[in-house]
Amino acid sequence: MTKTKIILPSGGKIRAVIENIKPEINGGKYATKTIQGQKVQISADILIDGHDYLGQRLWFKHESEKSWTEKPMFAQVNDRFGGEFITEKIGFYTFKIEAWVDHFATWQHEVDEKIKAGLKLEVELLVGLDFLNIIAKSAKGQDKEDIKKAIGIFKNPEKYEEATWICRSEQMHLWIDKYPIKENTCWSEERLIFTDRVKAEFSAWYSIFPRSATKEVGKHGNFKDVENLLPRIQELGFDVLYLPPVHPIGQTFRKGKNNATECLPDEPGVPYGIGSAEGGHTAIHSELGTLEEFKHLIEECKKYNMELAMDLAIQCSPDHPWVTEHPDWFKILPDGTIKYAENPPKKYQDIYPINFESNDWQNLWIELKNVIFTWAEWGVKIIRVDNPHTKSFGFWEWVIAETRSVYPEMIFLSEAFTKPKVMQQLAKVGFTQSYTYYTWRNSKAELIAYMTELTKSDMRDYFRPNFWPNTHDINPYILQSGHEPMFLIKYFMAATLSSNYGVFGPSYEYLYHDSNSPKEEYKNSEKYEIKYWDWEKRNKITHIYTEVNRIRKQNSALQHTNNIEFCEISNDNMLAYLKTHENGNRLLFVVNLEGYTTQSGILNLPLHKLGKHESESYLVHDLITGAKYTWQGAKNFVSLDPNILPFHLFRIEDIHH
Repeated sequence: MTKTKIILPSGGKIRAVIENIKPEINGGKYATKTIQGQKVQISADILIDGHDYLGQRLWFKHESEKSWTEKPMFAQVNDRFGGEFITEKIGFYTFKIEAWVDHFATWQHEVDEKIKAGLKLEVELLVGLDFLNIIAKSAKGQDKEDIKKAIGIFKNPEKYEEATWICRSEQMHLWIDKYPIKENTCWSEERLIFTDRVKAEFSAWYSIFPRSATKEVGKHGNFKDVENLLPRIQELGFDVLYLPPVHPIGQTFRKGKNNATECLPDEPGVPYGIGSAEGGHTAIHSELGTLEEFKHLIEECKKYNMELAMDLAIQCSPDHPWVTEHPDWFKILPDGTIKYAENPPKKYQDIYPINFESNDWQNLWIELKNVIFTWAEWGVKIIRVDNPHTKSFGFWEWVIAETRSVYPEMIFLSEAFTKPKVMQQLAKVGFTQSYTYYTWRNSKAELIAYMTELTKSDMRDYFRPNFWPNTHDINPYILQSGHEPMFLIKYFMAATLSSNYGVFGPSYEYLYHDSNSPKEEYKNSEKYEIKYWDWEKRNKITHIYTEVNRIRKQNSALQHTNNIEFCEISNDNMLAYLKTHENGNRLLFVVNLEGYTTQSGILNLPLHKLGKHESESYLVHDLITGAKYTWQGAKNFVSLDPNILPFHLFRIEDIHH
């Protein structure tokens, strides 16, 4: 009779199990996100069979470091353990969790119970003596001396009472924690966290067409005109200046006003029809200026505490050099023509989309990477990507990783107003920030549901929202009336619900709302023509821009998105939410969503979040108007007349007697 060979798994003595690690994406396939200086909360289910005690540690290191750092983990609930560390450097951090059966801690617990029960300890002290002899080898300084002293006591039968006292002492607990005896250790899989610079989580974007930056009617603006606007944009409080493409614009099938197929000789074309005889994605439109002048603008932005964001639109006009040099990067139709962009019934004959299934995809990828790297060499650190959802996920994962390896400070904003899981996938593969559905979330129920999804689900670990009430492409229905309070409401919530937000200005502050009804598009859109704006004009909205951006910079609770908690308020036309920071900054926001008539309600505050009790009075200080009110307890009355101001931005302050 032949014997069957028995194959046993390795690690048969390992009894600990580590599961459900957070944060992680798709089982660790992608890196989660954080920023410099932020405390990262790590948790996992850690369990063993039986009643022994567990030992567990969190280990982490930055990609630039050779050695790991060890941190303790603490029990939470239901076999869940948590630990934390601060991500101080830009780049990738790796973390892992270690667990083992802690026989030393188990012994201490059992001894404690037996002493309480009045049992005599003999063998137990011998077991403890073995543990003390083990930790004495790694202990140093005073600890080593104290452990040696304890060993002597354990060995002396006449010092039994003293030995049992040491067994239960706080000192013994400290030794168990400080000098763990690790046997048959279980390790989790490693997980990655990418750490961005702070700007990735806290930014205020202002978007303009540079050709409309002139202060002279009928003139094509240039980079110098944009430089002249920097003091104004800084005064409004924005710190990212976003420009649509600044490259040469094609002539073939160039679109005219309102997307007309006929373009008049004096019409400038659409900046997204990229490429002409002047060059393509690494060339500068000559009517805007030279490359040197563009680089100068990038440097000038820094003087005003701003960064310039470029727009990466991976598409070409029929005149782009790639069309003749690399025709196989485009889709060739049976009649030999190149397929132009369509979004039926819309046709964009002036734009050729890139074919990411090209047989020459490797050279295509390399060329697109070279575009990004060229911009980075110019000094660009922020890129807004146009329609990334129409390009390969694999390409984005690769090119963002390649960029980070050389330019780790680069921020990528995904402009993908598309299906939820596609937007999420783009964030997973590496996009730093993402446009959202905020533009179309208007009711109380919609806003609460959407913010809860963004900040309380796993999306909080990888999807950084950037809220825009409008864009140069989108004139939402809610703003098409031109009603000023509604413009104020949508702006205010964008800037306070999310720590990243942007506006397409100056059309927004000047209440421009003419639409191509019934579409959510602007009539006489700036995409197709040069606009003249009165850049010296100031109004209620520019005042609110200035005040809200000032308050955002002065209050840390507004510099994060995931710290939001909605409050009960007895009116469905009113929204109330709280944002707090660990440094004690506590902000309360109340909004009249209806925007046409005065709305009132009873607000119910979560006092435990504020460190207050029901009988305690406190101040709510409106940081925009300067008004102060004394409130008491959880429930207080609020009323907002939208024609005065449709919101409160309160800082909750203590009353000092």
